Amino acid sequence: MDASSEIREYIDRAQIRECLIQLARGEDRRNAALISASYWPDSVTDYGVFKGDFAAYLAWVVPGADAITNTQHVLGQSYIDYADDHASAETQVISYHRVDIGQGDENAGEQDTCIGGRYLDRLEKRDGQWRIASRIMLYDWYQDWGKAIDWSQGVMGLPFSEEWFSGRAKGDYSETFFK
Repeated sequence: MDASSEIREYIDRAQIRECLIQLARGEDRRNAALISASYWPDSVTDYGVFKGDFAAYLAWVVPGADAITNTQHVLGQSYIDYADDHASAETQVISYHRVDIGQGDENAGEQDTCIGGRYLDRLEKRDGQWRIASRIMLYDWYQDWGKAIDWSQGVMGLPFSEEWFSGRAKGDYSETFFK
């Protein structure tokens, strides 16, 4: 492989990783623009608990279930099998979800849960841009951490000085940080 081909591949791999990072950020903030910029409109997604085309997926994620009050997707390493304008990627993910399980239950209120798994993505480069053409989520483990702490009380017994210190699903402070 010549130097220009190696550089092109290096840049493509970096753009693939950026696409995956952008998507995680968009999902955590329920940001339709970031999510849409990460998927091709003709893409398909299968999370096991949801399967559908991009329009259905976007409607499922944005605005998101009211019962899921906070999420965080932490991406690990990506193994990328690269071939010019197509790539397959397996990316490790740990996702945290704060879920409001509702009323009428002795454990009612918000619960913290965590899932470990892998995204299997097929990506395509079209008109110089990498996006996901299909995604499958594989689940490796799940943990219910139980009742969530009350954020209105701060953290570790110390009150927050501003409301924006907790949460990201709606009104995330970092949205204004990068402007």
